[in-house]
Amino acid sequence: MDALLNDRFRDVAQAEGIKEGMNEDAKKFYNLVEEASKLYPDCNGFSMLSFTIQLYLLKCQHGWSNASFTSLLELLKEAIPNLNIPTSFNKAKTMVRDLGLDYKKIDACPNDCMLYWKEYEKDTSCHECGTSRWIVHPVVEADVLPSKKYHNIHVKTLRHFSLILWLQRLFMCSATAKIMRWHDEECRKNEKLRHPTDEQSWKDFDNHHTNYALDPRNMRLGLSSDGFNPYRTMSISHSTWPVVLMAYNFPPWMSIKQEYFMLSLLIPGPKSLGNDIDIYLQPLIEDLKKLWEVRVKTYDASKNETFQMYAALMWTISDFLAYAILSGWSTKGKLACPCSNYLKYSRKTCYMGHCAFLPEDHPWRANKRSFNGKVEHRQAPPLLSGTETLSQLEYVNNSFGKLKPKKDGPWKKRSIFFDLPYWQYNTSRHNLDVMHIEKNIVDSILGTLLDISSKTKDHTNAGYDLQEMGTRKNLHPKKTNGRKNVKLVKACYSMTNAEKSIFCDVLKTTKLPDGSASNISRCVNLLERRISGYKTHDAHFMLHYLLQIPFKGILPDQIAVPLIGLGSFFRQLCQKSITLQEIDQLEEDIVTILCQLERIFPPSFFDIMIHLLIHLANEVRLGGPVQFR
Repeated sequence: MDALLNDRFRDVAQAEGIKEGMNEDAKKFYNLVEEASKLYPDCNGFSMLSFTIQLYLLKCQHGWSNASFTSLLELLKEAIPNLNIPTSFNKAKTMVRDLGLDYKKIDACPNDCMLYWKEYEKDTSCHECGTSRWIVHPVVEADVLPSKKYHNIHVKTLRHFSLILWLQRLFMCSATAKIMRWHDEECRKNEKLRHPTDEQSWKDFDNHHTNYALDPRNMRLGLSSDGFNPYRTMSISHSTWPVVLMAYNFPPWMSIKQEYFMLSLLIPGPKSLGNDIDIYLQPLIEDLKKLWEVRVKTYDASKNETFQMYAALMWTISDFLAYAILSGWSTKGKLACPCSNYLKYSRKTCYMGHCAFLPEDHPWRANKRSFNGKVEHRQAPPLLSGTETLSQLEYVNNSFGKLKPKKDGPWKKRSIFFDLPYWQYNTSRHNLDVMHIEKNIVDSILGTLLDISSKTKDHTNAGYDLQEMGTRKNLHPKKTNGRKNVKLVKACYSMTNAEKSIFCDVLKTTKLPDGSASNISRCVNLLERRISGYKTHDAHFMLHYLLQIPFKGILPDQIAVPLIGLGSFFRQLCQKSITLQEIDQLEEDIVTILCQLERIFPPSFFDIMIHLLIHLANEVRLGGPVQFR
């Protein structure tokens, strides 16, 4: 917190002589900071502002009551009379609010039907489902028992942090305001793609909105959201959804730093939102529309002038489940992708048929025995533009709330992002979280190779699926003992117990550089020959650098080569800078790798996470290096 405040407000506190270019909001903000410059005479470690916000942060983290916070401030003031701090909680809260760090509470229907906002602000019940806005709670008076009073408790409350104030504050520090033009003034322009400004989406946006592109200070934003359990225990089912934005005007080493993340909404649980997230996104969408249609007067401290600031949302970033929630497209079963098949015995949808992405004259297209038993005549499905998507959504009826029936079909709603005037023209609207995909891929590979019972994709039903497809007859289940028992044939990737022990021992004994990953050896159980409990970043590191060693040393080349190629694909995909030629090559390589894997692993191995690899290289072409998304 100290580092953030010092960086954000150091220049502001010294800006006494530059008033002529300020608007009224900027003057009010500067006056507040100047008044809060010194905690006490000769204090260098804290300002009054940073000290008060540190105390306020401790209050929030440890659950202090408002009265206890006031008592602490009074005690500090009594012990150190020349201490320059607020004298009560209300005054401290006013200071935080004036800085733009406060939030607005907006009540919501517990069934996610509506917000009590704008014209519905004073309503007492939901106009969709009739559920009350309040829980009436009895309060027993200590002095006059048994008489009771009643007060209303909000059932569900959204917290909205103003995006406009966040962006205005970024420009009020001269050092930060200057860096906001880095992408235009200092970013090197050559064949290397280092920043989203080099990518196709950014260029298409500038070409379509020429007035917006004239001022490099106009903001480009990305949005990310996902559910998490704030209680840090898996025994409680609770899903709270923060909605976070990041600014792409910053250079690469600052863009995705935590101190520059902008928390816009905090959506309460306890249940996952599903498609009803659009109800809670309304205040944010209104801010974004204002930043596009009306624009906002903003003071630029680096140029000592007030300018009209635009801001535009370029895309969202999420895992595949949140992708469905944000976009409105179903990501379950056969609707997730046209390249899908239902496995009768495994009772799941698989996503094979990657030969459709090969050139038309490729010999693998006619190889029925090695793939899914069919000659592949299909072409790769085209990507929908925003305008085409909007035309498909023309007759989709939006209805929100937990009590409303679920819709059939691939589109579950018309996403609220299409309320933004420019959204349909964005080349890249939704991006996949690459590290989430890496984690799922590592789970599938390790579970299948080590035959971990809860994670393996190779089982009896997988053999029956191959028999149903009429491919790889050597792996079909064989009836024994009077056809009562079934014998499974070992696949080419199956390892002996000794080989599994060697595989695990490599990961157990590997010494890693500090900070590269956590202690992966703790995730390896040599006795049970299994690997579990690793985090997403551990899976990322193993896939890029570690797993190739046991793959090459233990597995036959026909299996080791595509698996090593898979790790190489991700390592190149996640480079900090990349060329268009490298992206084209990655697109070709991943199709070949997936086709090679189809010839090795059972159909149940190819869940949607494996198939999503097809799209990752194109997302780099459109949105820039993976680190920004």
